[in-house]
Formats: sequence, C-alpha cells, structure tokens
Amino acid sequence: MSEMTATRILARVATITGAAALWVLAAGFLWRTNVPSGLDLPALDADRYFSASELARTLRYERFHRVEWLLSIMATIGALIVLARRGPRLAREIGLGRVSTGVVLGMLVLTTLWFVGLPFALAARWWERRHGLTRGGYVDWFVEPWALLIGQVAFTLLTIVVVLVLAGLFPRRWWIVAAPAFTALALLFAFVFPYVDTVGTHRPRQAVRAAAAQLERLENVRGTPVLVDDVSDTTTQANAYSEGIGPSRRVVLWNTLLDGRFSFGEVKVVLAHELAHTQRRHVWKAIAWFGLFALLGTFLIGEVTRRRGGLRNPGVLPLAMLVLVLIGLAAAPIENEISRRYEAEADWIALETTRDPAAARRLFERFSSTSLQQPNPPLWDYVLLETHPTIMQRIAMATAWRSRQHQLPPGGAGLR
Repeated sequence: MSEMTATRILARVATITGAAALWVLAAGFLWRTNVPSGLDLPALDADRYFSASELARTLRYERFHRVEWLLSIMATIGALIVLARRGPRLAREIGLGRVSTGVVLGMLVLTTLWFVGLPFALAARWWERRHGLTRGGYVDWFVEPWALLIGQVAFTLLTIVVVLVLAGLFPRRWWIVAAPAFTALALLFAFVFPYVDTVGTHRPRQAVRAAAAQLERLENVRGTPVLVDDVSDTTTQANAYSEGIGPSRRVVLWNTLLDGRFSFGEVKVVLAHELAHTQRRHVWKAIAWFGLFALLGTFLIGEVTRRRGGLRNPGVLPLAMLVLVLIGLAAAPIENEISRRYEAEADWIALETTRDPAAARRLFERFSSTSLQQPNPPLWDYVLLETHPTIMQRIAMATAWRSRQHQLPPGGAGLR
C-alpha cells in the first residue's frame, strides 16, 4: 500500500468518525424528553381492564394486518430485486437523456410497486370494513386518495431528479449535498401542507374552542388553531393530529372523536396531548431526525450503488430503491422508539395539564374498542410497527402519574 493511499484511507476514516460523532451528539440532544427519568411504570394486567372477548377480537383483527404487512413487504422486496436486476437493461431501452431516463424508470418502478401493493391494500380495506372501522364503497376508497397519491409521486420524482443531478455533479460525494436538500424539502412540505390540507375542516363547537383556549394558555402555545375534520363518511375510528411549523401549526380533531362516544374530559386529554406536540416542537424534531437518517441513508445508498457505477447511471435507481426499503426496515425499530418517546412525552404533558388520569385511562381503554388496538401486542410487532406506546403502557403512565402526585410534597408538581 502506497503512502498516498494510506493517507487517503486514514483521512476517510477520520471524516466518517467525526461525522458519526456529530450524528450521535445531535441524536442525543433530540432524544431528550420531559418525562421524568425515574418514572417507573407499573406492570398492569390487560385482563383487569378488558374482557376476554375484547382481547380475542383485537388479537384476531391485528393478526390479519400483521400477516398482510409481512406479505406486502416480501412482495415489495421481491419486485425491487427483479427491477434492480433489469434496471441497466431497461435504462438502455428507454434511451433518453440521463435524467429523463431516470424519471421514466422511476415512474416504472413506482407503478410496479403500486400494482404489487394493491391486493394487500384491498385485503386491508376488506378486513376493516368487515369489522366496521371504515365506511364507503370500494370505488370511493380507490378514487379519493388520488390527489395525495399524485403528490407523493411528484415528490418522489423530484427526489429522483435531485439525486441524478447531484450524482452527475458530485459522483462520489452527492449524498453530502442530497441529505440537506431532502431535509429542506421536508421542511417546506411540513410548512405548506397544512395550508393545502383544508378540505372538510371547520372550527369546533364553542365548548371545545373554550377548552382548547384554556389548554393553550396552560401549555403556553397560544394561537394554535384547532380544527375539526369531517371523516365520518369514510371511517368510524377516532383520531387527532398536530401538524405544521411556525404560522402553519395547527391541531386537527376528527369529528368521530366528537360524536358522543368520548366524554368531554377524554376529548380534553386528546387536545392537551396534541397541543403538547406543538409545545415540545415535535414536528421540528421529526424533521431534524429525518435529516440525520437522510444523511446516513444516502451515504449507505451511495456506497452500495458505487459498485454498480453509482447513481450517475440511471439504471441503478431500482437498486437504490431496494436499498432504501431495506434501510427503512432496519431503521424502523429506532424510528418507532423515537416516535414512542415523543408520544409518551405528549401523554405526560397532557396528564400534567388536565390533571385527570381517570379520563386519560378511559380514553386509552376506549381506543381498544373504537380502533381494535391490541392492548399488549407481540414484541416484534411493537418493535417494527408501533409508533405509539401500547394501550397498557399509556394506562400505566396515567396510573404512575396519579401515584406520583400522592408522593410529591405540596406544590411539588411533576416535570414539564
């Protein structure tokens, strides 16, 4: 080995080591939450909170979705393996310019994956209809998401164009520029989407507005709009979410949450939970995590595809997409744990704000019947698929919060 080669290797190792250290430092900062570090969740028995028939029903429902997910992932990976092998030949047959060929090939891959996933989506739809969780016919279900689907396709094709252009300009270091570019696109999407996603939304009734205003004051997030989305024509499930950044931030409640199945106290817990996401800037943090994983993912994609000529060659795109899917599977346990930490933080702040653990417990119990969530899913499902704490973990947090209040001295509120 020549001295120059050894120097290059040492420089590369030093660069990677330094980048890894900065990555871990940033991740450690984002990892922190306001849930007390010494909080000990009690081990609760689901049989105390749910009947045997309820537990059996949620098990049957979730088991079908787990099998459907496994089969769909296998089908997706299989399709991408075939496309990765044929990618170079397909690129030659398309025969357009490098970027144009990449766009056409990307469309072919996306179309193939859509058809591969369609039977599994239909099966999931049938299963949800059978259990009364969705409404509307199959035609409506097939047509309504097209606007969102077109947006996703456009975003993916834009990503392909960015990658191909950068790979042409920086054949070996394109990923250094690509990761910040993708993060900027994610930031732009997070800001703009709430302004676009307004169809079917309206202001809630006066009682909900008053409760929201009180909770905003307590959580110091004044000026966060609260809207209601009419989804009862398509689903019976109840949900809510927080979205947007800066002036576009807002909380959206599904109108199924306000149809009488949930008490006003339970609705307030949901409101406090979603406002807590805003208070703790979870959307901002999610974008930061996206940037960290984008840096790692694009680096790995660059390393794998380099052996096939790199992404200057559009025929390597299917291989890059295959690697992306595999990276997503490998990263899912970490990403899900991050999401669960933030959801647990929002639960804790909601308890601190509403000071109503009984309403929180009833809310989580009701989720099992309205969405057929299994209170204690299997470990592999929890690790790979669950973005929220389990129902039993959320009930345990409400129980732990109540016990903690009894142990604190007067005026000794929990951490915020």
